[in-house]
Amino acid sequence: MHRPLKPPALVPGSAIAVVAPASFAKAERIQRGVDNLTHMDYRVVENAARPEPEGYFSAPLKARQTELQKALTRPDVRGVFCTRGGYGSAELLEGLKTSRMKRPKIFCAFSDLTSVHIFLWEKLRWVTFYGPLVAGGFDAGANATGGYDPDSFLCSMTATNTGWSTPLRGETLARGTATGTLLGGCVTLLETSIGAPWELDTRGSILLLEDRGLKPYQLDRMLLHLKQAGKFKGVRGIVLGEFPESEPPEGSTMTIADVCKRILGPLRIPIVYGAPVGHTLRPMLTLPLGVRARLHAAGEGRLDFLEPAVRA
Repeated sequence: MHRPLKPPALVPGSAIAVVAPASFAKAERIQRGVDNLTHMDYRVVENAARPEPEGYFSAPLKARQTELQKALTRPDVRGVFCTRGGYGSAELLEGLKTSRMKRPKIFCAFSDLTSVHIFLWEKLRWVTFYGPLVAGGFDAGANATGGYDPDSFLCSMTATNTGWSTPLRGETLARGTATGTLLGGCVTLLETSIGAPWELDTRGSILLLEDRGLKPYQLDRMLLHLKQAGKFKGVRGIVLGEFPESEPPEGSTMTIADVCKRILGPLRIPIVYGAPVGHTLRPMLTLPLGVRARLHAAGEGRLDFLEPAVRA
């Protein structure tokens, strides 16, 4: 396995390209996110020529693909941040020209963009960042409801000499300590990578799984599929998100936490549930994917990152 490729750290004045690979977002939310990034002393580069939305996509396929390709290859850009998730990222991947992506960049997003995270890891071994969207985190601001956690963001994006720790603010489902490479993201998109040329290899990982709007039986089906596909073999530990808007259907008392205990409990590995990562109303954590981490599953849980995620 090739060694992970770490992008250069963000510094004052760094250029961040804002792209829209999936669904469209409201212009006022994008602008608020851009304003907050600008106030953090970053130079935001937007695509003034982006076409009008098409259906539930931010733009036609070719335009979204070209925008993402250019952002990932521009020599003056250090970070590529996405406006919104929704749907549409996976369709871009077959047309991306990895031969042109010679220098890793900070790629920060969550939800539907899990497909891009997986692609960049499996094809290029890029370290990427599961964190806020421009119109889904940065728009609300630091430490705000629906906003982002500034400590984990700055440690992920700027710390070049040492690792750091992030409290998970969840609850322990299975106690223990485990070390591995943090990988994963939105469970729906992880499941749909199975069979694709960029299918995620989860062996040796601390696996991150989160989503929203699932009935407990739907998550049960997904986790069972991942188990039967061998995706939990060799996994060292699991970090689970909050899974908001996922209440049991009428007549059932089976919760998302119950499902996780049912399917994941027999793995006998450390598990923390309810971390504010991805879909959450709490300030969202930024977690680097592709770096070595130690999961402490006790109490509210903690992740120790054993190395920097970026380089000077």
